[in-house]
Amino acid sequence: MNTKYIFITGGVVSGLGKGITASSLGRLLKNRGYKVINQKFDPYINVDPGTMSPYEHGEVFVTEDGAETDLDLGHYERFTDENLNVNCSITSGKIYQSVLNKERRGDYLGKTVQVIPHVTNEIKENIYSFEGQADIVITELGGTIGDIESLALVEAIRQVGLEEDPDDVMYIHVTLLPYISGSNELKSKPTQHSVKELQSFGIKPDILVCRTETEIPSEIRNKLALFCNVRPENVIPNLTAENLYAVPLMLEKYGLAKAVCKKLKLEKEEPKNEEWEKLIETIRNLKGEVNIALVGKYMQLQDSYLSVAESLRHGGFANGVKVNIGFIDSETINENTVKDILKDYDGILVPGGFGNRGIEGKIEAIKYARENKVPFLGICLGMQMAVVEFARNVAGILDADSAEFSNTTQNPIIHIMENQKTITKKGGTMRLGAYPCKIKKDTLAYKIYGEENISERHRHRFEYNNDYKEILEQAGLICSGTSPDGNLVEIVENINHPFFIAGQFHPEFKSRPDRPAPLFKEFVKATKERKN
Repeated sequence: MNTKYIFITGGVVSGLGKGITASSLGRLLKNRGYKVINQKFDPYINVDPGTMSPYEHGEVFVTEDGAETDLDLGHYERFTDENLNVNCSITSGKIYQSVLNKERRGDYLGKTVQVIPHVTNEIKENIYSFEGQADIVITELGGTIGDIESLALVEAIRQVGLEEDPDDVMYIHVTLLPYISGSNELKSKPTQHSVKELQSFGIKPDILVCRTETEIPSEIRNKLALFCNVRPENVIPNLTAENLYAVPLMLEKYGLAKAVCKKLKLEKEEPKNEEWEKLIETIRNLKGEVNIALVGKYMQLQDSYLSVAESLRHGGFANGVKVNIGFIDSETINENTVKDILKDYDGILVPGGFGNRGIEGKIEAIKYARENKVPFLGICLGMQMAVVEFARNVAGILDADSAEFSNTTQNPIIHIMENQKTITKKGGTMRLGAYPCKIKKDTLAYKIYGEENISERHRHRFEYNNDYKEILEQAGLICSGTSPDGNLVEIVENINHPFFIAGQFHPEFKSRPDRPAPLFKEFVKATKERKN
């Protein structure tokens, strides 16, 4: 069969859940037996989100091949259980960078380089790059229709609709139906205006996915169908679901996947949603709960730790408990406040991050977990600070620090990788993507993973300084996982603690709701056992 292309745009306001809609549709089509790849186009000029503050777009999600991407790719992977790649996250900056590089090489043979056709052709190359690799490519456009930054993207997807067979391309517009409480009615006018704007660019939506707080009355559905030129059955409500992972089944109920199959003439229309239904039933029947403190430094936007939070919830699903996450600003923690802030938590997690703000608070939280035998999980920077804390307070290396934060310490327990010392550019220059790790037997790490060789995704510059390995291991902080050649420390654990483990990698990027990352699954299990 020909590759099918589905384009998802958004209107009225941002933040309506285009990413969850795209992810849910991907799962529903995969459950019908199709090979699906999700792709995201972001209109901003940054080459990728790697150099952005987490306050701008939330976390940076890292793929197996080391692409620093938008957080929606995390949703795509968690819902569809497919590993995506660098071609699945494209920005306007990446497009223009490629076009300008081609111009400098003379690839355009002296032509005047213009948005049409050169920029739009570059966009389409990225869309068509999955031809033959997938049955269906679902492409989400970031931003809102009418944004000046996304005009070239909109034009490119319009052209795809002309170049491909009409049965192979469709457009879904995600929009808002505001509810006016005073008159107790949904208003369709914002959606009408948004669709009118989309049509002015030459794109006719085939399906409207309408974000709404209530069911859509038949008269509103018919009105939208009439004024927006879509069939009434293709006006799909997207209500607030009981939990994130219930959205696919809700959209199935309202006929989204069925409408897609009909438009694209897909023969396998019957879904096999049993496994997903089983997952939702598990989530609905969680018994008991645990409280876990997530001690970080980007707390003004909790999406900064989106994958970590979801992975904790996945761990809860596997252990039959609801995980209540306390988002704790590490800047509020010091020697005097740490006990009052953390005393009611069953586990403590310190995630990744960059820069020295809030670092001492993280170290205090780790010390509290170590001294009070509270289950602890450290991720990336969290691992590095666990090593620093142990070196200072157990091994007696009082000025132990990371070279990232101090250029005067005589004991850089964490130091920069040799191959990073000559790098001046920040974007895409860290240790990124999947790297192998060899785990020592008879360790907590081996008990958790159940195998000697694993692979996890990374995003960092600084590493454990091997010069201190012997003294720290003698004191009780062992290196239970390393790179295959033994040169890079990947996992540390405290052998004098019931559950104290930390990894240099980001296990949250591989966690799935029905197959949680081992570290998160066992961490939540440890918190549950401590509470009980």
